[in-house]
Amino acid sequence: MSTDVQHLNTEALTPYLESAIEGFRGPLKATKFSGGQSNPTFLLEAASGKYVLRRQPPGQLLKSAHAVDREFRVLKALADTPVPVARAIHLCENKDIIGSMFYIMSFEDGQIFWNPALPELEPAHRVAYFQELIRILADLHKVDVNAVGLGDYGKPGNYFERQINMWTSQYRASQTGELPAMEALLAWLPAHCPADDGKVSLVHGDFRLDNIMFDQGSPRGRAVLDWELSTLGNPLADLAYFCMCLRLPGKGLIPGLANLDRAELGIPDEDHIVALYCKLRGIDHIPNWSFYLAFSFFRLAAIAQGVLKRALDGNAASDKAMAVGKMTEPLAQMAMNIVEGKAE
Repeated sequence: MSTDVQHLNTEALTPYLESAIEGFRGPLKATKFSGGQSNPTFLLEAASGKYVLRRQPPGQLLKSAHAVDREFRVLKALADTPVPVARAIHLCENKDIIGSMFYIMSFEDGQIFWNPALPELEPAHRVAYFQELIRILADLHKVDVNAVGLGDYGKPGNYFERQINMWTSQYRASQTGELPAMEALLAWLPAHCPADDGKVSLVHGDFRLDNIMFDQGSPRGRAVLDWELSTLGNPLADLAYFCMCLRLPGKGLIPGLANLDRAELGIPDEDHIVALYCKLRGIDHIPNWSFYLAFSFFRLAAIAQGVLKRALDGNAASDKAMAVGKMTEPLAQMAMNIVEGKAE
């Protein structure tokens, strides 16, 4: 049994997969994908083809963290919907095989973009990729969660109220000093939280460009990746979270599109993106849009603060952790600029 997050015990894994997956044949080679996934992900190259393994990190885990079984459930549930996903092949809940729970999904040979400015593409082609992103998001939010077996995938009602409380608690637990913008935001959000409308959708929780795989050389979505934060909730959380990329600085740890000439780049503006989403969802408009944006920045700021606390405690997983942590105050200030009408 291996506890090394960088490697897999292929000697134990190969016979297990040969018995568990029809047609699987070794020998097996495993290579970890680069990136900051909290659930380590590996390319498996076997005699029978390529697969992807996604596992919990080994060791003691928080009860609700790294729930790869939930990710597997979502992939299976979305298999016959318009939302593109990898094929869920096998879930192994026996931690004795490789040291933690894991699942196997199909290997999708597509293209992932890391910068929302899409420098790899010609300006005339970029709008189609953004339109496809919003098409996928709208289709995700139109999924009948009861029909696909996800009616109990999250708590019903009061989504934003619960989220504000949870992320406030997370922030307070990792707080290292008083940040005026964050304190102002912590007071503003509960006071301006819209009343719950009773509508529940499957939400991705981390819907951004680099979590969408496209077909090679085509603006057709091939697979939505990284469902770790998915749950049932308010779909506008996903839309506002995606739109943050339009307001984040063009240079930084999380590249955005602020201060760039989006018209020259061929990238649609926020009004176009929101209007397209509304059209695809069949809704007239989105009231309280500034709240949803501010909440998204708040959530990201709270996450950044948690990274900083882990870095200061010597428990951070990335050498960029301190830099991420320094984003907390600027992110909170961006949120306050939005609610005070100072943002674009």
